[in-house]
Amino acid sequence: MNVRRRLISTAATAAVTALGLTTLSACAGESAAAGNTDKFDVVASFYPLEFLAEQIGGSHVHVTNLTQPGQEPHDLEISARQTAQLQESDAVLYLKNLQPAVDDAVTQSEVRTKIDAASLTSLEKHGNEVGGHAASHDTSKNEEPAGLDPHIWLDPVRYAQVAEGVGAAFEKADPDHAADYKKNTAALVKKLDALNTRFKDGLSGSKSKVFVTTHAAFGYLAERYGLTEEAINGLDPESEPSAARVKDLEKMAKADGVTTVFYETLVSDKTAKTIAADAGLKTDVLDPLEGITSKSRGKDYFSVQEANLKALQTALGSK
Repeated sequence: MNVRRRLISTAATAAVTALGLTTLSACAGESAAAGNTDKFDVVASFYPLEFLAEQIGGSHVHVTNLTQPGQEPHDLEISARQTAQLQESDAVLYLKNLQPAVDDAVTQSEVRTKIDAASLTSLEKHGNEVGGHAASHDTSKNEEPAGLDPHIWLDPVRYAQVAEGVGAAFEKADPDHAADYKKNTAALVKKLDALNTRFKDGLSGSKSKVFVTTHAAFGYLAERYGLTEEAINGLDPESEPSAARVKDLEKMAKADGVTTVFYETLVSDKTAKTIAADAGLKTDVLDPLEGITSKSRGKDYFSVQEANLKALQTALGSK
């Protein structure tokens, strides 16, 4: 439903669409129809934003995800085909500073509606310890310098705020379907409110308040529910921990009654399993929900978040 095609006759539209598909297929070897549909065409930069667009847009939107299932979002590079998809769409939904290649493509794009999810809620600076606690073994010298944490979607409250902003942007950009976007947004926010309640109630009686992850993705979640996240790596999932950081984590695990080292499905679990073996701990998955694959413990945002809650309850000794 690209606005630049609205003044073209039906016959001309069909011809232009066919020509566009032929050209893109010749370049990429496959059809790239992101901006050539009769719906409100949205390009989302990665799964959490794709999910929002689909839930809010319903049958009125056609959503294309720039990050393929199983691909680590931080490492995304934009292809020529994806650049074409972006240019031909009605809106782009992205999270600034998470994927530099996407930021550059959006800046250069002429797409009319640009929605930065980071601007729809508040971001905080997080290092590899988030939440904080008073155990005597804690040291600040091994703390990774804090950076703006983009992982807002793992906090249902912040994610709901982003949903409301996306819904409002869709209403403005596609007023013919504004009523449906408003209704769908309200329904999604209600489900996120319920998820927030389940996390709050489910973690309130935990014996331990500290959990260990490979990737510092769960800082907002930890703060929301009164927990402390201790991350092996920092905000960059590919970074390597120092020997001093590993030693600190092993001491902390013993002092704080930690039972489990969490790893994720899109990044190597080698470091997590090594630390767990050395410290006599178990390992389990805590999914940062950057993509859905066959290894995911659920088929969508809500089912994976429910699996994350169960994993945390088990590891923290929740009642």
